[in-house]
Amino acid sequence: MAGIELGFGEFMAARWGPLYRTAYLLTGDRHEAEDLLQGALARTCVRWDGIRDKRAADSYVRQAMVNQMSRQWRRRGREVVTDEVPEQAHDGGIGVRADHLALWAEIRKLPPRMRATLVLRYVEDLTEEATARELGCSVGSVKSQTHHALRRLRAVLPTLELAQEMS
Repeated sequence: MAGIELGFGEFMAARWGPLYRTAYLLTGDRHEAEDLLQGALARTCVRWDGIRDKRAADSYVRQAMVNQMSRQWRRRGREVVTDEVPEQAHDGGIGVRADHLALWAEIRKLPPRMRATLVLRYVEDLTEEATARELGCSVGSVKSQTHHALRRLRAVLPTLELAQEMS
């Protein structure tokens, strides 16, 4: 079984859900998340034969999504898109409790790098080192972005236990 190489179609079918969740958390909008993920998967498909370690394909797609979102964030500034809660089936597993909604509304207001750091560290459960690789920055930057993001969230949502919510 170790000699059998995973095809792109199999990878995409198996990993769509978790990758969509990441895209949704990065964008805050289900339609933008679908567009972001489809674009990243299209770029991955083109380069699929060049990816030596197919087990690292998730990382490749996440990095493509973060890079694309960084370009979009620079272009459009700090626009916050939300007037309606996404359908429960498409919310990436986020509960509908009021404190979760308040937390994610505030996370969407964070600067892009802070938001991406929180998503990769606490939702994707990446280490500081892995998050730094995904974002193309130092481990110190990841620690700093995480610290400042959590401090901002604690200031606007003092009643929530953010350490529990983010883990």
